[in-house]
Amino acid sequence: MDSAVPKKNDNANCTSEYDILKKVVLCRPEYMTIKDVINETQKHFHEENIDITIAVRQHEAFVKELEKRGIEVVLLPALSQFPEQVFTRDIGFTIGETVFTSRLSADIRQGEENVLQEWLSKENIAYRSLNKGYKIEGGDILIDQHTVYAGISERTSLSAVQELKRLLPTHEVIPVPFEETFLHLDCVFNIISPHEALVYPKALGKREYKVLKERYDMIEIPEHEQFRLGTNVLSIGNQTVISLPHNQAVNRQLRARGYTVIEVDLSEIIKSGGSFRCCTMPLERSCT
Repeated sequence: MDSAVPKKNDNANCTSEYDILKKVVLCRPEYMTIKDVINETQKHFHEENIDITIAVRQHEAFVKELEKRGIEVVLLPALSQFPEQVFTRDIGFTIGETVFTSRLSADIRQGEENVLQEWLSKENIAYRSLNKGYKIEGGDILIDQHTVYAGISERTSLSAVQELKRLLPTHEVIPVPFEETFLHLDCVFNIISPHEALVYPKALGKREYKVLKERYDMIEIPEHEQFRLGTNVLSIGNQTVISLPHNQAVNRQLRARGYTVIEVDLSEIIKSGGSFRCCTMPLERSCT
């Protein structure tokens, strides 16, 4: 569905990374395996690979934690040809009342967006897909009210971000180049409140870090917890985040600032290079 004007929806609305999460799209890791190595984490765990039984059990615990807190969880069908399908963040993103579907870069992931599009069509949720020739993934898109931060990487091109900017005339769209070995912007930067963000500063250039630091009080991730994607928590609203129990330095800093930190073990899924934010595509958030 390509059109000149993005489609708006009554049942999709996200204006931040930290408002109360109401509805979110996930996919069970039923066929999760490292086939074609597409990031540094996968390279580290390639021989060990993924224990699907453990990954599914951890994912189920994550889903139960979300549902226990009144969040509606949509589970897309898992298909055997898509071993990375658990990372639903990358296949789409919601900005305001507009749902965008991505154009994925890695060959092994192309087609995942079709599963999302089929579900959106079935639910009569309009979506916007950028024209062919662009590549953009939701892991590179972070929103904070009328500001959109867009990571520039091998997965998201500057031309796609410029097109997104054209489609969002009421938003400020800020390109953020970063060290591409870290895959997506949300692996090194994550907004958790109107004034605070998690960051791994070594992945950003001095200029980019300065731009973000002018807006946010930065909570820096230590190097040993960056490997376990310390930035990639999921904010569910009311100063509450879901984080990995292994990332104790990050969790201590968050609790000291008044956050409620829910610890969920996602260590098997993280072997493929994504954590809580990567595994979730929000459709609806609310400030109340």
